[in-house]
Amino acid sequence: MPSLYEPARRQELLDRLARLQPDRPPKWGRFSAPKMVTHLIESMRMARGEITPGARTLPLTFLLRPLLIHARWIPWPRGAPTAPELLKRTPDSWQADLATLRDLVATHPVYDEGAQVPTHPAFGRMSSRDWGALIYRHVDHHLTQFHC
Repeated sequence: MPSLYEPARRQELLDRLARLQPDRPPKWGRFSAPKMVTHLIESMRMARGEITPGARTLPLTFLLRPLLIHARWIPWPRGAPTAPELLKRTPDSWQADLATLRDLVATHPVYDEGAQVPTHPAFGRMSSRDWGALIYRHVDHHLTQFHC
């Protein structure tokens, strides 16, 4: 599975973010491009441990986590529920919000294996490998939503 920790994959996401336009309509879902950017900002802040959404354990997490995070052949579920804390941010300035997201993607720390990493509200305790793959997959999912 691709990972944010791979320099080429990180650059790919940054290049795709550079092509994103605020008025681009989504292929699916209710997000506008500005709202999607603020959602990803909050998701990246969660992955850094800067915000901690309330726990919402998924049923059969031990089976779903590896499939949703690492099985590339399983598409990311469209319209999947997300923590309300990751939807609270209101879009501000397009350029400022996009710059914030690009900075978060570009500077996200690479966690060493065995390092203490943030707990995910639905997947629970995760490894560094899990976080790198999940971040890549989540950002990729939303950029694909907006044709990028």
